[in-house]
Amino acid sequence: MDQRFYDMLESSPVIAAVKDMEGLEKCCRLEDIKVVFILFGDILNIPDIVGKIKESDKMAVVHVDLINGLGSREVAVDFIKNSTRADGIISTKPLLIKRGKELGLFTVMRYFLIDSMALENIRTNQNGVRPDVIEVLPGLMPDIIRKICRTSRTPVIAGGLITDKKSVMAALSAGAVCVSSTNQDVWTM
Repeated sequence: MDQRFYDMLESSPVIAAVKDMEGLEKCCRLEDIKVVFILFGDILNIPDIVGKIKESDKMAVVHVDLINGLGSREVAVDFIKNSTRADGIISTKPLLIKRGKELGLFTVMRYFLIDSMALENIRTNQNGVRPDVIEVLPGLMPDIIRKICRTSRTPVIAGGLITDKKSVMAALSAGAVCVSSTNQDVWTM
């Protein structure tokens, strides 16, 4: 795992996942937030969004799949690398994660766990792609998180639907290295 990411999470195991400008402004003011997942923007404003996060001395990780105007091809990752100061990317697409690794970006492979086949995809995909971390959504399944952590060599982030301290603690106790949340109340716990 990228040592900077690990060090930042050690001091604060909550990642601010921002979905709008209001959330961006708030997380930039919060001292305890060290890592920010960017879940909004377009090709015109993503350099500025990343810039605001970097000016706040935080790690900026862009969810490439959610940036308007970028496609699902490797060139989207090239754009993030060459046109922003982002530290890393998030994607559900193995080819984009692979390209991010090639370019030296920190990579987060996101999985939506909707059934047992999705759970099996984690094992299958990570052997070929090798992301720095995997993020599982929803993060409210401590038994599943525990199972993934036992069978995966890749650190796990729990995300999605985490809204209270109990959920944060359950995910961390199950083995997740941290949680990500768009819920601004979670950012300040």
